[in-house]
Amino acid sequence: MLRNFIFAAAIATTAGTATAAPQVELWRLDCGRIAVGDLSVFSDTFAYAGEKRTLTDSCYVVRHGNDYMLWDTGLPAALLGKPLAANDVLAPTLDRTVPDQLREIAIKPEAISLIGISHYHFDHVGQSASFPKARLMIGRADLEALKSKPVPFGAEPSLLAPWLSSGAPLDAVEGDKDVFGDGSVVMLSTPGHTPGSHALLVRLAEKGPVLLSGDVAHFEKQFETGGVPPFNTNRADSLASMTRLQSMARALGATLIVQHDADDVAKLPTFPASAK
Repeated sequence: MLRNFIFAAAIATTAGTATAAPQVELWRLDCGRIAVGDLSVFSDTFAYAGEKRTLTDSCYVVRHGNDYMLWDTGLPAALLGKPLAANDVLAPTLDRTVPDQLREIAIKPEAISLIGISHYHFDHVGQSASFPKARLMIGRADLEALKSKPVPFGAEPSLLAPWLSSGAPLDAVEGDKDVFGDGSVVMLSTPGHTPGSHALLVRLAEKGPVLLSGDVAHFEKQFETGGVPPFNTNRADSLASMTRLQSMARALGATLIVQHDADDVAKLPTFPASAK
């Protein structure tokens, strides 16, 4: 009896001192807009002819306990207030900067300790240098491509200068990466759009799992039709990554967010509200 009592007391003590899992919270930020005058540039099968669309450029803040991570950093701040060019195939503009939005939710820019990058295109890394002390996490294949000559389509290595030339902390990610080591935030390997592209899985206690697509697709219709842009670096990988995200969303019951699709982004609370 005494032995059983001691054993039960030990279990109770251990349970009482166990560290609770850190709370995870997710905000969506407005990181720009891109007016597309000819949507057919997003299809290598001549789809979307004559269509126009305005793509949202979304990025995200993830709070994991006391740690803050940015997922993508949107269009460059130099585009702030730029008028949309009426006749351009692609016309980007920015209404608010990332640091400005962080201040609205009482997060100091210097509190951002991690930046996760879905891929190297300028509209996903544009404001990274506003956080030069953060550790940058980017696919190894994308990092190597940024160092190549000539640089790939859509890439602006200067936007990542603190990490490419100044020695800021950098993780070259291969495959999937469990960011905090507890499965709550995971970078998912989704090559095809670029060789080192990633998506992000965020597990929320109330909302449930959320999948942030990177540029595996630019709008939901591409998932429906298997639409692949001609500027993707590998068509077969692109289709495989689409399949992976859709299959994962079904298996987890996850909310899949296509980051450039305004309707998809609206599945998350409107800023400054967050998902928990």
